Amino acid sequence: MSSSEIPAKLSTLVARFKRHSDPKLRYQQLLSYAKKLQPLPEEDKVPENKVKGCVSQVYISARIEDGKVVYSGDSDAQLVKGLVAFLIEGLNGLTPEEILKVSPDFIAETGLNASLTPSRANGFYNTFQMMKQKALNFQVATTTEQN
Repeated sequence: MSSSEIPAKLSTLVARFKRHSDPKLRYQQLLSYAKKLQPLPEEDKVPENKVKGCVSQVYISARIEDGKVVYSGDSDAQLVKGLVAFLIEGLNGLTPEEILKVSPDFIAETGLNASLTPSRANGFYNTFQMMKQKALNFQVATTTEQN
């Protein structure tokens, strides 16, 4: 996977959003993702899982299963919850290395930036960066264990 490529699942999601030029349709799509997101257990709503720089309350937790990262998340705002669900669906099941190679350029490709307020777009980016940080933590822990 080169730096300009994005994982297949994420690429499919980006393509779905690119098909809609109408911001209302993009919002509807995000809201449908929000409805599908599994609830985050209360014990995962801790400060180290809280995304900083978001107007809404956003939490992302991660665990590693068979070398792949599995994310969970939640938000108190439905639209943001949809953004969280979008990222989780696009990144779940990848290795930490694959996640770390993903550039945030895909966010602009979705066309969502035009539909989101600057604070929501910034929160979307911050959520993605937190997911990458959690992947990096797994990668570092694995490297440390091997040495």
